[in-house]
Amino acid sequence: MAKSKIVKGIKSIEKNVVNGYKIIENTVVGGYTKIEDKFVDAYLTKDGETVEQAKKRLKQETDVNKK
Repeated sequence: MAKSKIVKGIKSIEKNVVNGYKIIENTVVGGYTKIEDKFVDAYLTKDGETVEQAKKRLKQETDVNKK
């Protein structure tokens, strides 16, 4: 009986730690993406190009230069 209580307690702690990590990860990644989008919009887009199109173009240019 004591083992099952310990196991349940550990599982509860595990769940809380993982959920906390996911919240932090999503917040950090979301913040980075917002900053990246603003930078691409301000400095890297060409005439009439959207942020998504600019990112795609830049990725293609980078991939070509790596070869």
